[in-house]
Amino acid sequence: MIAYEVGKQGLETCKNLFEKVFSRLRLPFPDTKIQIFSDGNDDYKTTISEYYAETCVDYGQIIKIRESGKVVDKRKKIVFGSPSIDEIETTDIENMNSICRERMGRLVRETKCYSKKKPKLVNAIELFQFYWNFMDRLPRSDTPAMIEKLTNHQWSWDEFFNFQLSILN
Repeated sequence: MIAYEVGKQGLETCKNLFEKVFSRLRLPFPDTKIQIFSDGNDDYKTTISEYYAETCVDYGQIIKIRESGKVVDKRKKIVFGSPSIDEIETTDIENMNSICRERMGRLVRETKCYSKKKPKLVNAIELFQFYWNFMDRLPRSDTPAMIEKLTNHQWSWDEFFNFQLSILN
């Protein structure tokens, strides 16, 4: 889980998200492109172009066609770069969204657990993001942070709560 943004869907929220993504990922180059797949929201196209050169990104959209509220078809579209049409899919992020809703009651629609204040929701997601990246081992693997070489071990809650931040010393 690289980044998230809390807010109404729109250009400002999209820019805030990509500001975080840009600061957390290695800069892509034409021979080491970043792949981005999204829904049909045009805010992504505008924002991605502001942060990354189009020659460094393979960007595709998957647009769901609905009839009477049900998805009846999906159209895949290459926006820029050269992703394979077969690779354009949003199931990974949809799966992550489902996991977040499953593990954080605040994200479930129409529940009494919803966050009444945005900072409380942000704090809950920050805790989950740390847990997901540093504490939760992937099946038959290490934690995502271990895979990315951000840490050399699986963190515990005790270690998390008692960690001394050097910027505070």
